[in-house]
Amino acid sequence: MVLIKFRYCLIILALCTGAAAAQTQYVTDQLKITLRTGPSTEHRVLHMLSSGTPVEVLDTDDAAGYTYVSTKDGKTGYVLTRLLMNNASARERLVVVESRLAELQQEPGRLTSKLAALQDDHESLQALHRRTESENRSLQKQLEDIRRAANDAINITNERNMLRKRVAALNGQVGELKLENHDLHNQSERKWFLMGAGAIIVGIVLGLILPRLRLRRRRDSWGSLSGF
Repeated sequence: MVLIKFRYCLIILALCTGAAAAQTQYVTDQLKITLRTGPSTEHRVLHMLSSGTPVEVLDTDDAAGYTYVSTKDGKTGYVLTRLLMNNASARERLVVVESRLAELQQEPGRLTSKLAALQDDHESLQALHRRTESENRSLQKQLEDIRRAANDAINITNERNMLRKRVAALNGQVGELKLENHDLHNQSERKWFLMGAGAIIVGIVLGLILPRLRLRRRRDSWGSLSGF
């Protein structure tokens, strides 16, 4: 009995030791297939295609079990149809998922950076908006000043035209007054001339009449004296 128990103990120990030494592994997803010149293994190999390589199907030979394909770099040939999949390999999809996961893990940091950048842009735009509003107010004021100056210039031009018309009218009146003054001067000269001529004529007449009157008086006086 003791010997049997000892054997059982050795068997259990051996099993435990074997279980501890065993290691779980997985077959790699990296597989290469041949791209041949024809639909059989007798045709020459053109290229080795890695797992996950995308190819364009050009034709399918169901009897031979081969498919005529074209690669992205322009190579054409035949590969086994059963080695083609409609979807990318698990390894490729895992790479894509891991890449997307890494992007998502980095996304919060990028979003924070973008948010900070957007906040900076927002502040810059607000400052630019304030400067633009200030410049706009200044330009509006300048425009109002220009409009007022233009209105003043128009008013000044209108007033100057009115003054020119008034000056022209006054010049016309001055000309008319000059003509009237000239006529009055001529009339005054004519009057004085006529008065002078009249005085001369009166003088001449008196010069002619007075001696006769004196003579007549003398004669009359002499007649009266002789009557006595």
